[in-house]
Amino acid sequence: MTLKETLTQLEMLGDEKTRKQNTKQGAPDNQYGVKLGDLRKIAKSIKKDHQLAMELWETGNVDARFLAILIMDVKTLSADELDKLVHSMKFVRVADWLNSYVINHHPQKEELRLKWLESEVPMAARCGWSLTNDRVIKNNEGLDIPSLLDRIESEAEDAASEVQWTMNFTLAGIGIHFPEHRERAISIGEKLGMYRDYPVSKGCTSPFAPIWINEMVSRQKQLK
Repeated sequence: MTLKETLTQLEMLGDEKTRKQNTKQGAPDNQYGVKLGDLRKIAKSIKKDHQLAMELWETGNVDARFLAILIMDVKTLSADELDKLVHSMKFVRVADWLNSYVINHHPQKEELRLKWLESEVPMAARCGWSLTNDRVIKNNEGLDIPSLLDRIESEAEDAASEVQWTMNFTLAGIGIHFPEHRERAISIGEKLGMYRDYPVSKGCTSPFAPIWINEMVSRQKQLK
């Protein structure tokens, strides 16, 4: 499938309700508003096509980038190329998809994590903290937890909103998975107050770190 054919297909599947939802969440005007289910169907029919993926990404179109993420070949991306993709992002949902489907599977993700943690570009820093949260949960050997808590305590308040979200995830992750640092993580969460008043649906857990930590720890105890 060519770039032109793919974009035509995406345009035909555009949905006004989805466009409005994307815009409300911060998406730029360059979008068709294709439902994620339809994007997955197209990706399934294409399978892997790295060249097409890169061409789709270069359009800057939101739907084209979602599709690009699903069909790009992680093994073909160099660390420098992936870094450029991250620095070209404008929409947090695209950033989070790239992190889940591509960055998390890249062989140099730890090198990139350390680089992005020092970046002043919000989307890069968001990815850096997202990778850090993954390490806190799944592979925390060698992590300097006190230093991470120091950074969150001193930097989160002034961080861009895109970065605050994944910093908060990391803070909660530390509180949940490191009992010896739980009290401090909760204290930092109370001090910062990030997402204290965040609206949540009935039955869902607040992203406010102290509530989130206590709820997850309580569930863990119930399972023992």
